[in-house]
Amino acid sequence: MKVVGYILLGLAAAILIALLVSLSNTDAWFVRTLDLVREPVSYLAAVLLLAALFVKFRWRWLTVALLGLVIAINIWRIWPYTFLAGTQVSYAEGPQAPGARCFSIMSVNVKVKNDGYAQVAEQIRQIDPDVLFLMETDQAWIDQLEPLLADYPHVDRHPQPHAFGLVFATRLPVRKTNIVENTHRDTPTLYATVQPGTQPVEIIGLHPKPPLPTWNTQMRDENIVNAGTQTPDRLPNAVVVGDFNDVPWSRTTTKFRGTGQWRDPRIGRGTYPTFPAVFVAAGWPLDQLMLKGDLELQEFEVLPNNGSDHRALYARICAP
Repeated sequence: MKVVGYILLGLAAAILIALLVSLSNTDAWFVRTLDLVREPVSYLAAVLLLAALFVKFRWRWLTVALLGLVIAINIWRIWPYTFLAGTQVSYAEGPQAPGARCFSIMSVNVKVKNDGYAQVAEQIRQIDPDVLFLMETDQAWIDQLEPLLADYPHVDRHPQPHAFGLVFATRLPVRKTNIVENTHRDTPTLYATVQPGTQPVEIIGLHPKPPLPTWNTQMRDENIVNAGTQTPDRLPNAVVVGDFNDVPWSRTTTKFRGTGQWRDPRIGRGTYPTFPAVFVAAGWPLDQLMLKGDLELQEFEVLPNNGSDHRALYARICAP
């Protein structure tokens, strides 16, 4: 039992050290990755804490204290994304104002190496969104989804052979669209201006690179922040959507939200994990959807597994 106790103490110390390192102001990929997994690490710490309570050894209460500190720090970071915090986006209720128009939007990271085309296509067909934003689309994915895309009056196809292709499809009247590469040459960002009601709405779709070996997060962070503050039309009503490869409580996405005055429907409701798709109960929210201006939310949800490594996001939004 003493051996088990010392193993628990070692794990508690290692997790706490990693957690403290993750609070540092650095762009190192291995540090920023730690920020993504605060929620599942809290679950792991809780399990280890319970185990430590039943193991009698000299350092039992130190181990319990270390694990309790891990949980407390993570809760402090995630707090806005719990049901105990106040909401930032209220659900619209009752009849809409004259001239208002509600539309649905769906964001799907299909995973470029995934060949389950039919499962993704079937989910899109069932949801039938007014606005569809696809990520990781190479030419094979676009070819397979072409019968479905043909139902949309406006489609922008931007295939890439690796993991950063985009597709934007909509039934809403379109004023203009543009796909730009505002940081990395192969990580495009979508800007679209649509007219769902009497006022135009800007839609921003992005998918920056994740923190991986040789990919520190400086460019990813610039992509996220720039996407929300350097919009072409500077419209008061806007939606941002996509796989940020970042979590909403990170310093980058928090800065993005504050600088651009974005409102996050997750705040006060929960973390709504989207990755990994097969085990979201202990996953983390890499895919984001936020609003600004007078836009209201009627629905917001993470959709069931469609065979990709991410689960899709769905929302119904009302524009004045």
